[in-house]
Formats: sequence, C-alpha cells, structure tokens
Amino acid sequence: MKKTTLEYRMMQERQRLKISDSKLLMGSLVGKYPVVLDDGKTTIYISDLSKEPETRLRYASRMEYVLMRYPKKPKV
Repeated sequence: MKKTTLEYRMMQERQRLKISDSKLLMGSLVGKYPVVLDDGKTTIYISDLSKEPETRLRYASRMEYVLMRYPKKPKV
C-alpha cells in the first residue's frame, strides 16, 4: 500500500523529534560572540567571550606560519 503525503510528513516529523537539540543547533550562531580579524575580512564565532585574546593570538600565529611556509614569489 502506498503512503499518502500526509502520512509521510508525519513520519518525518516523528524522526526529527528523536534528534537532540544540540545536534539541531549545529551551525547556529545562537549564543556565540563574533571576533573580527584582518580588518573585517575574517570573522570567527566563539562561545566563550573570555577566550577572545587566545583566539586572536592563535589566528595571528597561524597566519605567520602560512606566510612563512608559502612566501610570495618574486615577479619576473
């Protein structure tokens, strides 16, 4: 017997209710604080505002490493 559209929708809703709220909020910016880096070019969202200096330091060290590893080639 073929399921009607209404029955199918009800089945999907029941499956969604089994998923925990933490998984449904993945990718959500609710309760997160923006950290703006590179003069507004990069924005990182963190959940704990007290970790902002640590985030800035880690980003700066990562960018130094990237620039050191891949230097700009001189124009010929």
